[in-house]
Amino acid sequence: MPRIKVVGAGTPSRTPNRWGTCFLLEIGGEWLMIDCGPAATYKMYQMDVSPTEIEHLFFTHLHSDHISDYPCFLMTRFDQCNGTQPDLQVYGPEPIKDVTERIWSKERGALWYDVVARTNHPMSVHAYHTRGGEGDRPEPVIHVHEYTDGKVASGKTWECTALEVKHAQPYINCYGFRFETEEGVIAFSGDTAPTEAVVELARDADMFVQEIVRREADIADRPSRISETGSIGAAKMAAEAGAKRMLVNHQGGDLENLDAMAVAIQDVKAHYDGPLYWAQDFTEVEW
Repeated sequence: MPRIKVVGAGTPSRTPNRWGTCFLLEIGGEWLMIDCGPAATYKMYQMDVSPTEIEHLFFTHLHSDHISDYPCFLMTRFDQCNGTQPDLQVYGPEPIKDVTERIWSKERGALWYDVVARTNHPMSVHAYHTRGGEGDRPEPVIHVHEYTDGKVASGKTWECTALEVKHAQPYINCYGFRFETEEGVIAFSGDTAPTEAVVELARDADMFVQEIVRREADIADRPSRISETGSIGAAKMAAEAGAKRMLVNHQGGDLENLDAMAVAIQDVKAHYDGPLYWAQDFTEVEW
């Protein structure tokens, strides 16, 4: 049974139940990671998934609440590896290659000094051996792929495609994902205003992961209406797409209040009649 673990369901502003964005998607016994927001590495351990289990990491866009734990994830995955794990594959819009090189490369990486220490100091080499590693401790290898619209990547039982969504352009390139798998289809809107690209991504999806930052009535007069989605906009896209289930994430602080949350859910249910999951950090759903 495929499942999704919501490591982070929130925005840059921490609330009691949400902070940043990160998902773990289990397909065919393989864990895929989508975004890597604040404290994602720590929280994924709390959900019983180690960074060493991740071979594919996908970024919808490079806002800080989707990428800020990337350095921690890279260093932790490397530190805990025993030499049997495959190279890490990272997929993101431009400039993910430049960002990665600035964090983790011999020539430019701000944290590469730590890689040098951990591959050479006897203390760190011994730790590597205690985890099952043998011989010299190798430097990590990471493969970074920049994508645009179209096919992003594929695995044994899945294929990922991307479409540009409407969020922070022209300053940040922003995309949503569609994963077609042997076990079903799951779509991620990313952060976006309502757009036909999201409807296309979510067409007949078994699970549709969609942001609702505020109630529709509260977003109508805000600048964010051109960049994010309210409760009714999300519901109408899910209904138009024929999505079988919708998982709501990226709720703003206004929706922490139970009364506001209840009204927002009513907004959604008035326009979308499929099963609805209202995510917070550590939510887990089989689909």
